[in-house]
Amino acid sequence: MGHSNVNEQPNVKMPHSYTKVWIHVVLGTKFRRPYFQPEIEKKVYAFLKEQFKKMDCSVNIINGTEDHVHVLFRLSRNHSISHIIKTVKGTSSNWINKENLTDKKFEWQIGYAAFGVDYENLDRVFFYIRNQKLHHKKQDFPEEYSKLLSETAK
Repeated sequence: MGHSNVNEQPNVKMPHSYTKVWIHVVLGTKFRRPYFQPEIEKKVYAFLKEQFKKMDCSVNIINGTEDHVHVLFRLSRNHSISHIIKTVKGTSSNWINKENLTDKKFEWQIGYAAFGVDYENLDRVFFYIRNQKLHHKKQDFPEEYSKLLSETAK
């Protein structure tokens, strides 16, 4: 009489899996070497963006300084964060070395930092990443990293 049957199938078809998870990742160069000079920065960022895309991740922004890179991307429903980062770091270091973009052999540091970003903070994180060079005139990377870790621990 007026109540719905819980076993009824809805008329709307839903995809089997759906995610909308934004990740802010920080990747540092090995020994904090200043590899990313202005003349190669855009090339490297474009390559990184393409690698994230190949892992089914859409990139909102990539930016950084000479010794580290920040990426804000939407996590793929098909891959774990660790798999994505391992793949992106591996393919990008191979490509940078193959293209001879740096004087010495390029390497990423072991590990990374990844933070989930809620929808309300997307703009704040976007502008934080966009303004990295200005930001680092006031604060070095170790200070920034410590601050990121303490802010996300709250």
